[in-house]
Parts: sequence; structure tokens; C-alpha cells
Amino acid sequence: MPATLDPADPDFARDPYPYYARLRTKGAATRVALANGTHAWLVTGYETARAVLADPRFSNVPLRGAGRPRADSPARRAQACLARHMLNQDAPDHRRLRRLVTRAFTPRRVDALRPRIEELADGLVADVTRQLADGKTADLVDAFAFPLPVLVIADVLGVPEADRTQLREWTYRVGSPADALPPGAVEEAWRELYAYFTELIAAKRRRPGDDLFSALVPGLDEGELVAMAFLLLFAGYETTMNLLASATLLLLTHPDQRAAARDGGPRYWAAVTEETLRFDSPLEGATWRRTTQQVELAGAVLPEQAAVLVVLAAANRDPEHFPEPDSFRPARYLAEGRRPAPHLGFGHGPHICPGARLARLEAAVALPRLFAALPDEVGLAAPADSLPYRPGLLVRGPRHLPVR
Repeated sequence: MPATLDPADPDFARDPYPYYARLRTKGAATRVALANGTHAWLVTGYETARAVLADPRFSNVPLRGAGRPRADSPARRAQACLARHMLNQDAPDHRRLRRLVTRAFTPRRVDALRPRIEELADGLVADVTRQLADGKTADLVDAFAFPLPVLVIADVLGVPEADRTQLREWTYRVGSPADALPPGAVEEAWRELYAYFTELIAAKRRRPGDDLFSALVPGLDEGELVAMAFLLLFAGYETTMNLLASATLLLLTHPDQRAAARDGGPRYWAAVTEETLRFDSPLEGATWRRTTQQVELAGAVLPEQAAVLVVLAAANRDPEHFPEPDSFRPARYLAEGRRPAPHLGFGHGPHICPGARLARLEAAVALPRLFAALPDEVGLAAPADSLPYRPGLLVRGPRHLPVR
């Protein structure tokens, strides 16, 4: 075990699971020194993770002064404003904000998006196959896993198409440890995001459209609107992008499962999605929490105002609840009779992801289309263990997925 955990370490980002497995042997909740000079309690056990995510003693309101001390700046003020989103709120504010959002993600509204998702997926898959037919290497993150969810959520939210690639770059930066990027890159991204969303909201006030941002304008104040815009865009594509990229990589490196999915129909594809959410959780950790009082947890005593991170990726590989946790076995979600424990890929409790149904729908539509179009001889153009992964503790997925 390293003396400190460095989320910016490329080797850790590529495969954090051995570290989490060793950490779990020390207890379901363990205090860890972080590379930024702070300490946090990491929750790696399944039952303890579910308990924390549903326990109001663990507040979602960020700990004041968390992380490295930083001087006041326009970037810090922009970050503070954008961080006012509902994932950083407790009841009753969280319930009020979530109620506004869930209206856009009802089963009826989500299912109505299927024709548009099918259209977008068909176009992207056609582009990929053309690249491969021309003898080129295709990056299935840049050409498939990223554009599909960002186009879908941008349609839902009302984000102009011309802005979507730049927004991806900004949201990538603010979701990464500063140590993994050039100096000033994160601060610049916070400033640019704040300026962009401020202008977007002003445009929606002037000319409302048939989109979610326009619908939210009457119900939220200016700061809440800007923060909500940031959250819905970031969460709306980041999780699904990582789900699609990780599922694609797993099927490329597990040809038996690739063949079984092709032959198994929608039910098997649904099992691939669920097993990917468990085995390679797109959300590595839930949002940071803090204790509002002293809490006894899994045999440990956490002081008041302790920083706590529920590591969903670790809980989803807890061997007490998932047999052969380090094996990619979609069939575990096909078994008749006793079902596996519910994975925590979308979280748990009052903050469970409201867009889970949309993410599953996008995977159900896109993955079969991609693998029906890919010739059997197409495979990775680089060793799987050399692929770069997104650094950090909150979201996880390959940054590039070259095939030829």
C-alpha cells in the first residue's frame, strides 16, 4: 500500500482495483492520506457504502476549505458558483432541485428519445465503419462513446451543437486532479464554464425554447440555474460516455462475451450494461460527503467534519456480495432464481442518478449497433494495459479506444 493515494497517477487511474481490494482488507471504511496533503475516509465495503449513501449524518454540502488552500481568484469564485448544484445540497434544497429535474427524465419522456438516439447511433457507427474501411484507425471514444451521449443530452438541454466539443474539454479539466494537467488549466476551465453558462442562461431568458434549460428558468435563481446547467451537462454525458467506452473495451478484450452478446439479443445486451456498471463503474466514487457529527462506521469512529468518499467501484467488487468480483461475467445478470446484489453504478439513496434510465437506453441502442457493424477482425490498435484513463476518484473510463 502506498503511503499516500495519488489520484493523478496514471497507473492507479488505469487499474485502481488492487488498491481498493487491499484497502478493504483493512476495514470497510479506512482513513487515507491523499497526495494533496489532506486525509479522507474511503468507504470500500458494499453494505457500508449503501448505509453511508442513505444516512443524513453524511452531508453532501462540501466541507469548507477542503483540499489545498488557494487564494481568492475569479476561477475560485466561478467554481464556488458552479458547485451550488443539487449534488452538493442536502434536504430540503436537494429535494426541491431534484423535483424540477426529474420531470425531464420520467420513463415516458426518456423512452420517447429512442428514435433520436437510434438516428444518432446509426450515423456515428456509419462514420466509424467508413474510417475502418478506408484503412484508418478509429478512436471509439472520440468517434462513438463521447458524441452520442453529448449529442443526446445537448438536445435535451438545448446546448448549441457548435459548442459541444469545447464544453467536453472544459468539463474534462474540472473533473480531473489539477496535478494531472498543465498549470492553470483547471482554473481556466472553471472561468470559461461559468462565462459560457451565464451567457447561455441569458439567451434562454430572451428566447425560451423547447428544452430543459428553458423550462428551468422560471423555477431557479440565477446562481442555481448556472450551477444546474453545469451539472446536467457534465453528468448527462460523462457517465454514459464512460459506460459506452468501458463496455466496448470489455467486449473487445473478451471475445467470448462479444459473441454471446451478438447472439443473445436485447436481454444479453442489458446484462452487458449491468455488468459493466458493476465491473467498471463509470462513477468511481460518489460525490464527497462530510460527517455532521461523530459517527461509528464499520468498527471505526469518524470525527465530526471528516471528509468521506464512498468508492462505488470498490463496493461493486466486494466479494461478500459479488462472487468472482474481478471477472467480467454478464451472465450473472441472466441467472434465473437468486439475483445478484444491486450494483451501485448509479449510486444509492436520495442522490441516486436521475438519468440512469437514459444511460441504459443509450447503451441498449448503441452497443448492439456498433458490434453488429464491426467486422470480427477489428480489434484494439494498442495494448489494453497501455490505454490512458481519466485521472481522479469520481469518474472513470478510458480516454482513448483506438481500433483498426
